Amino acid sequence: MSIYSSLLTAKKAGEKSFAILIDPDRVKLEDIDLLVELAAKAQVDYFLVGGSLIVNNSLDHCLHAIKQRCSIPLILFPGDSYQLSYRADGILLLSLISGRNAELLIGKHVIAAPYLKTSPLEVISCGYILIDGGVSTTVSYMSNTTPIPATKTDIAVCTALAGEMLGMKLVYLEAGSGARNPVSAEMIDEVSNAVQIPLIVGGGIDTPERALMNVQAGADVVVVGNAIEKDPHLIEEIADAIHSVSPV
Repeated sequence: MSIYSSLLTAKKAGEKSFAILIDPDRVKLEDIDLLVELAAKAQVDYFLVGGSLIVNNSLDHCLHAIKQRCSIPLILFPGDSYQLSYRADGILLLSLISGRNAELLIGKHVIAAPYLKTSPLEVISCGYILIDGGVSTTVSYMSNTTPIPATKTDIAVCTALAGEMLGMKLVYLEAGSGARNPVSAEMIDEVSNAVQIPLIVGGGIDTPERALMNVQAGADVVVVGNAIEKDPHLIEEIADAIHSVSPV
């Protein structure tokens, strides 16, 4: 089954998924053994791999190390068009639909398209929506865009709807790495009810309770990165919280 088919099947069944975000520049190869062991034990659904800056060919090394140790699907989460690798299983082709920077709406995608066309990667188009998480984030700075205010749920809903109407296969609400405030339950609920495609939520989710709030509000996939970098042993608790939500 393809990655996207698994996401659609899970959404239809009301099942919630947990994705761990790994920044190859921030995770040490010697720490991957523990990370993968804990993720496999907790039945983590996906690894997202990428970052705003990737240096020293760390992307390939990271993907290879994970692939050798488990069968959890590896999905590229690229911060730029050069963050591509055949070692992954798929890629979120992110279009930053909350911003007005043409390079991140279509420009970078044009550069990547010839590579992706001939690659074995499963390409999944994703409407990427930045939400103000209370702190200035790397994504906002690097993309030269302003996030949607946390209280402007109507703007987030309309942006998600536009992404779905343009043919995006996923919507991703992102409060940003290290966000002080995660995306609100109200915003998740309203966006989830407005669109039919799977909804991913990330940023500022650092406890099992916050992860549970996200899936109860309507997130189909919850992404956690920073908190797990600091304490990999959170994986099992967060996975249990996410997977505890019974299908409806």
